This record gives sequence, C-alpha cells and structure tokens, in this order.
Amino acid sequence: MAFRIAWLGLLCTAMASAAGTVIWEMNTWQDFIRGRFDGISLNREGRLLLAPKKETLFASDQPIVWSVAQGADGTIYAGTGHRGRVFQVDKSGKSSVLAAFDQPEVFAVAVDPKGVLYAATSPDGKVYRIEKGQAKEFFSPGARYIWSLVAGRDGSLFVGTGDGGKVFRVDASGKGELYYDTGQAHITSMSLDRDGRLLAGSEPNGILYRITARDKAFVLYDANLPEIRAIVPAPDGTIYAAALGGSVAKQSQGAMQAVQGMGASGSAGVSSTMTVTAEAAAPGELKPQTNPAQQTQPAAIPQMTTQVSPIVDFTGMEKSALYKINPDNTVETLWSSKEENIYDLAMQQDQLVFGTDGNGRIYRLSPDRKVTLVLQTNEAEATRLLSSGNSILAATGHLGRIYRLEDGTGPSGIYESPVHDAGTIARWGRLTWRGETAPGGSVALHTRSGNSLRPDKTWSDWSAPLTDGAGSVIPSPNARYIQWKAELAGGGKVSGPVLEGVTVAYLPQNSAPEVKSVAATLQAGPVTAPKPTAQAPTAAYTLTVTDGGDATAAASAGTPTQTLSRTAPQQINISWQAEDTDGDRLVYALHFRGEGEREWKLLKSGLHETTHLIDADALADGKYFFRVTASDREANAPSAAREADLVGAAVLIDNTPPAVVLGTPRRNGSRIEIDVEGIDSASPLRRCEYSIDAAEWVPIEAQDGVIDAPREKFSIGLEGLSAGEHILVVRAVDSGGNAGLAKIVLRQP
Repeated sequence: MAFRIAWLGLLCTAMASAAGTVIWEMNTWQDFIRGRFDGISLNREGRLLLAPKKETLFASDQPIVWSVAQGADGTIYAGTGHRGRVFQVDKSGKSSVLAAFDQPEVFAVAVDPKGVLYAATSPDGKVYRIEKGQAKEFFSPGARYIWSLVAGRDGSLFVGTGDGGKVFRVDASGKGELYYDTGQAHITSMSLDRDGRLLAGSEPNGILYRITARDKAFVLYDANLPEIRAIVPAPDGTIYAAALGGSVAKQSQGAMQAVQGMGASGSAGVSSTMTVTAEAAAPGELKPQTNPAQQTQPAAIPQMTTQVSPIVDFTGMEKSALYKINPDNTVETLWSSKEENIYDLAMQQDQLVFGTDGNGRIYRLSPDRKVTLVLQTNEAEATRLLSSGNSILAATGHLGRIYRLEDGTGPSGIYESPVHDAGTIARWGRLTWRGETAPGGSVALHTRSGNSLRPDKTWSDWSAPLTDGAGSVIPSPNARYIQWKAELAGGGKVSGPVLEGVTVAYLPQNSAPEVKSVAATLQAGPVTAPKPTAQAPTAAYTLTVTDGGDATAAASAGTPTQTLSRTAPQQINISWQAEDTDGDRLVYALHFRGEGEREWKLLKSGLHETTHLIDADALADGKYFFRVTASDREANAPSAAREADLVGAAVLIDNTPPAVVLGTPRRNGSRIEIDVEGIDSASPLRRCEYSIDAAEWVPIEAQDGVIDAPREKFSIGLEGLSAGEHILVVRAVDSGGNAGLAKIVLRQP
C-alpha cells in the first residue's frame, strides 16, 4: 500500500524556528538533473524512479564503440576505435572479433537486406564487405573519412564521406558512382525515409538533404547548429534529426586543438594515439594524430595520450537540438540543451530515444513532448542507439560497451545530489523528504559533508540511512559543503518507490559584517528664506519736474545701507559603506573623537541608513575622527550576533578665518612696501593674495618660500601706482577654506 510523506508544515516550522535558518530544497527537474544517476530515472515532473533494468551485453577492450547494426537473426555488429575492430555479438552476449583492420577507426557499419555486413574504416577511408568471417575491400571513395553507410532497398550501398562532403552509390558488384556532392565538408549521417529516399546530414552548415536521384536533392532543413549528427524517419513520414556543435562550428584545425582536453569538463572526449597520417577531422569525430616514425609499421595497440572533443564549447550557448520535420516540411524544435550534445536517436514504439555525452545519458521523448531521463550509463557518452525488439541497445565511449535496457525496472538504484555550498561553516538541521513506496520497497537517504568543493577523502563517510521522511537530524559533521544520496529499492516489483522532493535545513555560521569605508564631507545646509524687509512708512513729499525730466524730492526718507546675507550654514555629511555576506540587515552606531581626546562620544545609534548629517557649528575647530560600528544583531540571536567597526580618516573642522595684519606702508623710492602677517588658530594657511582697487587677485609668496604653517609672513611691493587714492585688500585662506581679509588706503601724490 502506497503512502505519502506530508512535510510542508514541518518545512514552515523549520524556516521560522530561528533567525538565519536556510532551507536547501530539491523537487524539480532542474534541481535533480544536475545530480548523478545510477539505476535511477527522472521524469519531467521531477520524480526520481527506478530506471529500466540495464545489463552489459558487450564489453570490448576498445575505448569506444563508434557504430552498431543488427542483422535479421538478431546478431549485433559493432565498429570500434581505436584499433579498427568489428565485433559480432549474439543475443546471449557472446562476442568475437569479426574483422581487424589497419585503419584505427570503424565509424560506420551497415547490414543490407540480404544480411551482408559492410564496414567503413578511416582515415584513408575504405569500405569492406564481410562475409563468412572474411573481410574484403569493396569500395574506395578516395576520401579521408567515411562517416556513414546506408544499405538501399535495391541492394545498393550509400557511402557518406569527408573531407569532401560527398555521397557515393555503390552497386552489389562494388562499382561506385558519385551520387550527390553537397559542397559541404562532411556527410555526418544518413538514413532512408519511409519511401526509400536517401536522407543525408552535413557539416559545417548543418543541412539536412533528401536526395531522390543522382545529382538531385532537396534541402529539408538548414539548422542553426553546424552538424546534423543523426537522422531517424518515422512510419508516418515524420523525420527526426539531431544537431550539435555549439552555436559556432569549428572553422579550423586550430579550433579543434583549442578544445582538446575538455572531455573531463563535460564535452565528449576520446583518447588515443594514431599511427596514420593526419588531416582535418570532422566535428563530432576523432582527429587522428601524425606519427611518422610508425607509419611503416603494422597497426599496434595504441597508447592513450590525446584528448579530442567533438565540438567547440561556447558556454551558455545552445550546444545541441532535436528537430521534428513534419511531412509538410514544417520544422519544430522538440528539445535543446546548452550542456549536452546529442549523439544518436532511435525510435522505440511511439517514443523517441536519444543519447548524449552527459555521462552517457539516455533520454526518452514521449508523444506529448515530455522528456524523461531514462538512464545514465556513467560512461563518457552514449555514441549509438539501436532499437532491438522491446529493448534499447546503447553503445558507449570511454569504455567501449553495449548496454541493453529491458522492460520493467531494476531492483534498486542510487541518486547522488549535487554538492551544496552553504557559503560558510554550517550547523546541519533536519533532512526531510516526500515520496511513495510500495510493499517490499524502500527509500533511504544518506548525507556526507566536507570543506572542499568536490567530495574527496577529507569528507566524512556517508551517514547511516535516514528513513524517516518526516524529518531526521543530519548526523554529518558541521562543514561548508553537504551532499545527500537516495537509495531506492523496489523489492523486484514492477512499480517501485518514488522520491519527489528533499530538503536540508541548516544554520550557517554567522559572518561578521564589514565596514568598507567612512567619509565626511562639508556641504551647504538647508537655506532659510530671509525674512522680508519691513517697508519704511510712506512719507509725504513733493516732486518738482524740470524741463530736463529731473525730479527733485522735496523730502527724503533716506537710503539704508544694504547688508549682504551670509551663505547658508554648513553641515558635515558622514557617510559609510558596509556589507554582510549573509545578507543580514545591519544597524549602525556613529561615534566621534577629537584629536588628543581619549574617549569616543556617541553621535547616533540605531541607524539603518548609511549617512548622517550634523551641523558644522556643533563642533569646535580642530581635527576629528568618526567611527562607524555595524552590527547584525537584529537578524541573529544575541549569542550569535557579530559586529565590526571602522574609523575614517581625520576630518579637519575649521570655521574661523585667519587674521590678516598689515604693517605701515613705507616708501622706497617709487616703490611702496607693506609687511603682511597671516595668523590662523586652527589650521595651516594655504594661500595669500592681494588686490588693488578690486582688480584681479595677485598671489603673494611667503617669506620662507612655502605657505604651510598657521602663521606666515609676507611682503608686498607696489610700483607704478597712479596719483590719487587706492584701496589695497589682502586675503589669506586657511586649510578649511576660510578667508580672512584686511584693507588699507594708499594715497599716491
């Protein structure tokens, strides 16, 4: 009897139980797909299920199985690399080497309607006919690579080649002709549609052709990806095509070399050393390496040295797509990925199955377009798929194997979650899960933790099983990283357990906030509108207008002196920058201390803004320091709250202008000399200057050469003054920008 774990209430309680508690939750396709699957499937609704039963039908001693075909009697033929072998595998899994070639790669095999097997080798591409255990050269197209073979219904054989992107048609006697030249670099895939017409996919422009006769073709689709990797026709006339290569095709051998070694980061990689001459390789396949010293030697067991990736990786861009070409030639995109490359397609009843390089994953697309991750082989890539009765056969790279996926589910499976980063050392709370089981089935979860990004020997061991879906305390040690795995066992039942969601609650170690900067600037305060001046009482007077238009007042109320208003009062704007890596809301306290003082004085506490204004007049002249203290106490328990402070640079407050003292003018011939002294009580002087009769200011040099002290002496020498009265004004400016002025009246005879 199935049961379901109810856990929403527990989740809400965990989130509200203490400030700072964080919930890591996984319950969708996007959450689970990043984990590791072993005997586990994932459907589009985000449910983990037991995968179909998988058995290893064939395990070769080769790094990769490039191609597979099946004879009428059920025998499987597998072309491998990098030792140029063709194997035959019977229904029981018994295998033997059927043919061995000097060329290292067998990219394509095909069985014609009469049961005759053909195998294509590369480089220096040749097609061999294999009968009764004997392999004989059948056709040589004069191309470096042969990527695909298709047996026609009339007994002919179609050969797709590269580097020239040509299709050859070969009759039963081995006589070949150029059937169609695409002008592309490579023919990467071929198939026959329901009417027996040839379908061919190319690279580098990702074009899908329907070739109906010699030199006659129609472009069914021009994809935005560079390589048509696989083609599968359906009985209703629909054609499915897989394209890969990233958003930009490889343009040169240099681009190929630039991505070597990427197999470990997600791109499919195959390692080998070749003993043949190298030329440009096609996207999606191996590029042989030149080794002149070995060219004259017989083919030998290769050493694993060179990494090759099938495409240029453009992170964040589309890497592969699955297209549906309808009978009316309209095209739909059924699936696309920025992380995985499709390697092959197969029809299984009314569903489409495709394999990728994502740990050798095999997906199923149902007629309602829902994708299910059927199985992860945990090989580098699932290179080829073959529908065989009620089973799917999957060939793989990294270890050249063929797996058989049967109906029904396996007895058990394991799912490992991606590693979760708590950001800092965390105290683990409870793990809860929801799902379904059946009699004889079980779901058990385990956790482990560590302080390195990838699990290694420094991590803790997997914990004992946590079987209480309503919540179990996580026994793993406190650490920064955590991972869980689920073990599903079906007890041999067809309908096994289901896992729908998992949550991990934890309390990160509270990090102290950081005050990054403190600054103080002087700015104008709010301007107070001046009070309107009271008008003088209206006086009675008489105007006498003369012929010249002059008016003379008989009486006058007088002309009052105009007082120039001072500028607005100044304020000190204290601002700071602070942050908290935990995202906690911060509260601030602001203190100040004058130079030479010992204790800090509180200006304001409980601030949530990062600025504070005070009147400049509130502090006497002098140097002051401002300290900002940031605390996360409002988001954490008192025992866990943290704080940090920072003292800004010294701030000079100087509201008093310098005093300017002018000496008695003295004459020295035609020259007038005046001594000047500038004195400031708060800060050093910065400049001194004079003006004659409100003309431009003229700088004055200090007697000691540098104006840098609160008290400085200056001398002014004036020559060429015109006769009459002149006004001399001297201005001294201190470090605070305050100006002191003095004037003297000079009379020149």
